[in-house]
Amino acid sequence: MSVRYRIDAVKVSSAAPYVIWPSKVNVRESLLDKLHPTQTRIFKSVIVDVKMKIAIEPETEGDYEGITKVHTAAFNRDGEARLVEKLRKTPAYIPELSLVARYRNAIIGHILLYPVKINAYKKKCNSLALAPISVIPRFQNKKVGSILIKEDLEKAQKLGFKSVIVVGHPEYYPRFGFEKASKYGISPPFNVPDTAFFAIELEKDGLKNCNGTIEYPSEYNEV
Repeated sequence: MSVRYRIDAVKVSSAAPYVIWPSKVNVRESLLDKLHPTQTRIFKSVIVDVKMKIAIEPETEGDYEGITKVHTAAFNRDGEARLVEKLRKTPAYIPELSLVARYRNAIIGHILLYPVKINAYKKKCNSLALAPISVIPRFQNKKVGSILIKEDLEKAQKLGFKSVIVVGHPEYYPRFGFEKASKYGISPPFNVPDTAFFAIELEKDGLKNCNGTIEYPSEYNEV
């Protein structure tokens, strides 16, 4: 029996962490017995034919060229790619927060969280900047970027970071829990609409008493 069913990206296993399906796909109940129940969340007791297996992993030295190609293709310029290359050479760079998305061993997406400071009253608060994030054009609008963001936020939380800052689309980042940074009294060091400057707390009161201006490293000024 085949049915039509809508499903989003689902975490599967450590070997191939995510499986992505198009919005409508064929489903065969006969596949149910072939998959261990701990490997996936099953909707309406049916399993979906696998279309794309996406692995999310920290970058390695062998990924540098692929990461450069992803950013260049996504932005149609090399500014973001050069930014990553420069940040990678700094002492503050955290390789565990530089994640790649792989499909059939090819890098199709990349995200970076980089340490920044919030110049609050009489102190500086540690935070992270989400920038850049890219997915090559043919894989955009397929949840790859969403998966990268969720995975990196989770890793940042496990590493003990309390917040993340991002400049981005007003309708995109709130779906991950981001709120206007102005809610926390946080402002950017450059002109950007209030509706496009966001912050998220990775733990309760993670931005308490951290109202102030973000201090980006000089490398960001060159993009």
